[in-house]
Amino acid sequence: MRFNLDTFLVLAFLFFIGSILGWLLEVFFRRFFSTNNPQRKWINPGFLIGPYIPLYGFSLVTLFIFSWIPVGFIKNSILQKILLFALMALAITLMEYLAGIIFIKGMNIKLWDYSNEWGNLQGIICPRFSFFWMILSGLYYFIIHPRVIESLYWLAGHLSFSFFIGFFYGVFVIDFTYSMQVLVKLRTFARENQIELKIEEFKHYLIRKNESLKIRVSFMIPLKPSNHDFAEDIREYISEILSK
Repeated sequence: MRFNLDTFLVLAFLFFIGSILGWLLEVFFRRFFSTNNPQRKWINPGFLIGPYIPLYGFSLVTLFIFSWIPVGFIKNSILQKILLFALMALAITLMEYLAGIIFIKGMNIKLWDYSNEWGNLQGIICPRFSFFWMILSGLYYFIIHPRVIESLYWLAGHLSFSFFIGFFYGVFVIDFTYSMQVLVKLRTFARENQIELKIEEFKHYLIRKNESLKIRVSFMIPLKPSNHDFAEDIREYISEILSK
């Protein structure tokens, strides 16, 4: 793989596609399989407003890069693929851990929680989801990579493709900036009360409160306050969890 402008555009597009596909995957997982959603509601799985989860975008980029790793020193083709998929899953798991620990240490916020999973590390990563990453790595390698990458490089040579990528990242930066401002507000209250705020639990709390007040719940705004300011919601939520 040679790194040039076309490769940069392909990586940028893969981040975009991975972020959206990951968001869709998480939406259906939370709706039909998550034990944290016994009411089986449709829940926006991210903290951003738009339909994307950056971790999945970075993961797809990682799969693309790792698919070029030479494993020819292993003669058995099956073992080659097992090693490659294991490396992919390990890289994504490490990325998942770093993202989780950055938010916990820097923001006092836990974006996801695997504390109930066997073998978990600090509730951030666990063997079961690392295995799922390995399965997804295999699906990418056999289904997506050989059929899509050539087409993406062809598209990268067209100006309209560059415009499309630029438009997405313009919207993404605005969304990310706004959403981080919301998280900074949550961090302030979390640090004042010396707690680790679990974002998924806080989402469920906001949904319950908005529904009790007959306020329309917005699917595309996962952290919608019941009032114009988060202050009251955060104080009540913190009081609720501290009283348990």
